[in-house]
Formats: sequence, structure tokens, C-alpha cells
Amino acid sequence: MLRRSATENASDVADDAGEAADEVDGLGETRMSQKLCSDRCWIFRCADGTWDWTNDGSGAMGLKSVEGDGWCVWFRRWAEYRRSNVCSVEAGKVSGLLSRKRFMVSEIIYNASKGSKFFNHEEARDKALTARIEGLLVKKRRLETLDLRRELRAADNLLAQLEAERDLTQHIVHIDCDAFYAAVEQLDRPELKDMPFAVGGGVLTTCNYVARKFGCRSGMASFVAKKLCPQLILIPLNFDKYNAKAAEVREILADYDPRFESASIDEAYLNITDYCARHNMGPAEVVEQMRSQIHERTHVTVSAGIAANARLAKICSNINKPNGQSLLPRERTVIMEFMRDLPCRKVNGIGRVLERELASVGIKTCGDIYDQRQYLEQLFGQKTYEFLLRCYLGLGRTHIQPAEDYERKSVGTERTFREIDDPTQLREKLKKTAEELEVDLKKAECKGRTLCLKVKLHTFEVLTRQVVPPKAVYLADDLYNYALPMLVKLEQERPGLKIRLMGLRCTHLVSTKKPDARAFFGLRPERPGSAGSAGASGNGNDDRENGSEKDTPLNDGPSHEIGPGGEIPTTDSHHRHGKGIVPNPTRGQVTVEQEELWDCPVCGRPQVADEKQFNDHIDLCLSRRAIRDAVQRDAKLQPEQPDGKRAMETKKPKDRKRGWPPATEDPRQKKLCFG
Repeated sequence: MLRRSATENASDVADDAGEAADEVDGLGETRMSQKLCSDRCWIFRCADGTWDWTNDGSGAMGLKSVEGDGWCVWFRRWAEYRRSNVCSVEAGKVSGLLSRKRFMVSEIIYNASKGSKFFNHEEARDKALTARIEGLLVKKRRLETLDLRRELRAADNLLAQLEAERDLTQHIVHIDCDAFYAAVEQLDRPELKDMPFAVGGGVLTTCNYVARKFGCRSGMASFVAKKLCPQLILIPLNFDKYNAKAAEVREILADYDPRFESASIDEAYLNITDYCARHNMGPAEVVEQMRSQIHERTHVTVSAGIAANARLAKICSNINKPNGQSLLPRERTVIMEFMRDLPCRKVNGIGRVLERELASVGIKTCGDIYDQRQYLEQLFGQKTYEFLLRCYLGLGRTHIQPAEDYERKSVGTERTFREIDDPTQLREKLKKTAEELEVDLKKAECKGRTLCLKVKLHTFEVLTRQVVPPKAVYLADDLYNYALPMLVKLEQERPGLKIRLMGLRCTHLVSTKKPDARAFFGLRPERPGSAGSAGASGNGNDDRENGSEKDTPLNDGPSHEIGPGGEIPTTDSHHRHGKGIVPNPTRGQVTVEQEELWDCPVCGRPQVADEKQFNDHIDLCLSRRAIRDAVQRDAKLQPEQPDGKRAMETKKPKDRKRGWPPATEDPRQKKLCFG
């Protein structure tokens, strides 16, 4: 039996604790329904293929004697989450690339990648991160010698302010389709059900759970995956198929929350509070019904998390994957206990780099944040400091709205291709990228005041440059003309420049949408589906915040299979990355007779029953009324004079001396008063 120390296994197994079937080890799966007493137990697989576990009940680890060549692993469970009966306490689907098999997979990946440009780049980044962590430790040791009572009080005050914002009145749900691309492909090819296969070309975008048994993962280079699983089947991307299936799922989601928020092609956030109240159902019952409908109509399974806010719902959706759901009660004590033992990496927004930095200063779980709160602002900055305190409290946003309602901050496009060092070809790529960005900007109905150029070198080093044109730009010729000098300067700074990715992005956007003339005259604006409505493209290719990026899953992999044209092969050459956000489906056109209308108290005209639009209309009416009243007041204050005398005065104005204006006061000013 192979036994590793708790220290060695803690970091390895931390990622497995909540990702269940995402980390299937191929040797079986166990569900421990017992409510164990301690935070640690030994889980091992016996020689006969069965699983077993043990602990001594007091927190210390024990191990049963096992005959044969069994193996075990140290596994830390979420004790407080388990004790609070948040779920039915299956102490976890104990699966994953555990112990020996995890080491074997890591060794294969290491040997396959060693010596590559991507490997060397990642190694350099790791050294830079290590140096930055050493600087953090030096800074923390210096802070430990200072009197930080003021910082401690400030942290406590901020915690109190954040606590006052806690909202426990909503039921927020995060829906995530299980291995979506692979599941859709399997519908057309059911013979692949028990065979390892992945979707993608040079880099895997998705792989089924059979392939995950061998260690294959999304974002892994295909040649590495082939070394892990020689029998792996690669299926090319077909985004038409994926978008069609995603539209079917969104149709069902709209029944539960018409204003649900799409996070990507295969996940969404919903607020089912009103639905639960209208149908007198509990949130778990509603989500179970929703998942059943999705599976019956689309034959795709989804996992769900239910909590008081979006951040907690996202975490919960990963607990019982695949085809499961998890509910976190809307109780402060339960939420605090849940977050206390939650590994930091489980929180959306904490990646590999921040995880290592936090671990270096003694923060491995969200509960550890409280003990280090006096150091956080000076070590990580104000934004990260407040973000970490919110994570400790388990706070998150509760306002869910359609993705298209968010303010667009940038529009961009980028593409990965074969390494190019020829200046002529680079300019052709830049021209093509500018043309693609023009299409994106026209669809988004905006133009940018700042233009950014991004290139990735053959060494995987990323360089960015930006320029502020004298005018906002959106045409391809303008984009190319302003981006070309930046490319030329890079070629001068880096002789022999080799590029494998190029992108353009516009920021500081200016809207090009035409003003609504109907609203100016107090009429209701046209509905998006009407013939005269602009901006109802429904193309679904606009990203909410970062713009649409071409071939996003293919940008960061260590190797690619290059097509005949020197680019990564895709089903379509433009906007088929599957990361776009599409408008929520509507339940048919609503007639004017059926539509609820609110009468304007100023002009009396009926308006759409939308609070924001109604308030905007009232503001417009009030401003028009104030202008009209002022004009009428001016007309009354003018002394009535014969037309002939008024005409003579117009022709013969009084002579005035240069310098100060006349001392006579304007009679109109006497009537103006406030209060």
C-alpha cells in the first residue's frame, strides 16, 4: 500500500474535493453516506477492487491493514459544510487522479511538454511568480513588526459595512451543462458513449468523462492527450450544432426566469425567487424540475447550484457534477461555516497565481482570510483586499439581468496562426484582423477612442501596445492605419519578430446608435422586433465585457494542428468560438392590447411598463414642460408695444458705450426664485 503524508497530499487532493466526476480516476467511485466525525480520513482501494475508508473518530488519521497491492490517499473533507447538513452529506464523490495515478499523469505531461517553447515560457513565469512571492513574504515580515491596530480596526469596520449589504432574500441558481460539446456530439454518435473522445483540434475544448479517466482535460494540447490516451478520438468543432442545442436549453430557462443571465454558451444564472413564490415550490424542487425538463427535451444533462447569491451558486454547481444539484441554505451561519473550510481556488476569480500568493502568506481556505485581514490591503491592494473579505463573508451579487444589458467596455478580436516572421504576411494578418474588428464594431453599434494591439510571440510572450487616435474609429482602413505604426515599432524593437497570435481591441467606446425620435416627441419607442427597430441583430457573438475573441479555447495551448491556410481549423472562419452572449429568447410578439402600459402623469401618453424607460420619459416630459413654461413666462413679461414702434426700435438700436453692460436689470431675473 502506498501511503503519502498529509502535507504531500493536501495540495494534490484539494482540487478534487468538490469536483467529483470532473476528476474520475478510472478505478471506481465511492459515495460515503456516513457522517464522519473528523476532518480527515483515509480512503483506499483494496486489491479486490473495492473501496474502503477509516478514521479513529477523534481527528487523527488511521489506516486499516489491507492485503494486496491497494493504495490510499489523504482526503480533507469540508467538515463544517458536512456537519451543517447542507446536503445529504455524501462525504464527497471520492474520485480523481489520486496519489499514484495523479503522479503518473503529471509525469507524462511533464515529459511531453519539456523543452517546448510553451514549457520554457511557463517556467519563466513560474520563476517570476516565485520571486514576487518572496517579495510578499519580506513585506509581510516587515509588517509583523509594526503596530497594525489601525489596519485591524479598518478591516473590522469594512467587514461590518459589507455584512450590512448581505441579502438573504433571493434564490440564485447557476446552471452548467455537463461536458456540453462532448454531450452534443454524443447525441449524433451514440456509439462513442463508452469510448474516450474529445472535441477540438490542436487543443481540446471538451472531453467526455471516459477520456477524463486517463487524465485528459479541457485546454490540453492534443499531442499530450494522445500520450495519455493513445486511443483518444478527436472530433472537429461544429458550433452550429452547439448553438442550436444551447438555444433549446435557453428556451427552457426563460420559462423560469425571462431575465436570466447567460455566462457562456453552456452556463447561465437565474433568479427563481418569483417563480418559487408564484408556484408555491421550494428552490430545490424547482431546479430539479428544470433539470428534468432540460434532459427530456434536449437529452443533455446539467448541474446546478442554488444559493443566496451568484458567487455561492457558482461554487455549489461544482459540488455534485455531473447531473446533480446542491443547495446552500440562505442562513448566515451556514454560509460562514461553508466558506470557512472552502479552498480559495474554489472561488471564481482566484486562479493559480493568486492561489499561490495567498498560500505563501498563510491563506489556504477562505476562513484563513480573517486571521490575515490586517495585512491584506498592503500586500495585495485595495481591490483584492475587498474582494477577499467578500469571499470570507460569502457575499456576491444578487442582481441577475440579461447579458446584453451590461455596459459594453471593449470590443476585440484575435486569432492564432502558424508562426509568421515575414513583414508582408504580418501586414496581411493585421489587415484581416482590422476587417473582422470592423464587423464586430458595427454589430455592437459603437466605435472606439483607444485602439490596442496584442501579439503573442513564438516564445508565448504576450506584448500589447495602444494608441489614442484623434477621432473615434471603427472602419477597417482607420483601424489598420493606426495599428500599423505600433506593429512597425515592435518590429524595430524586436528584430526577427515571430508572431503566432495577433489581435486588435477598441476601448473607451462611443455609441453609434441613432437617437430615438419617437421618444423625443413623447411616443413609445418601437419594440426590438418591429421593422423600424435598429440594433436587434440577435447575432449572439458579442461578449459582455471583454469583446468577442476568435478561437478563444485555442489561444493558450502549447501546440496546435495548423490547417492549410496557416490558421487553426474551425467550422467557420469568423465568430464561431462559442463564447458569445446571445439575447434571451422571447415568448412571441406581444400585441399592444396585451401589453401593460403606464400613463405618463405629465403628457398623458401611454408608455411601456418598464420602470427605467418610464422614468426617462417623465424626465424628458418635465424638461420639455419647463422649457415651454419659461417661454410663456417670457412672453408675458414683455411689455406690449405698438407694432410700428417695436419695428423702429428694432431698426434703431440704442447706442451703448463699450465696456460694462448697462446697469438696468433684466426683468425676467426678478421672477426667478427657488425654494
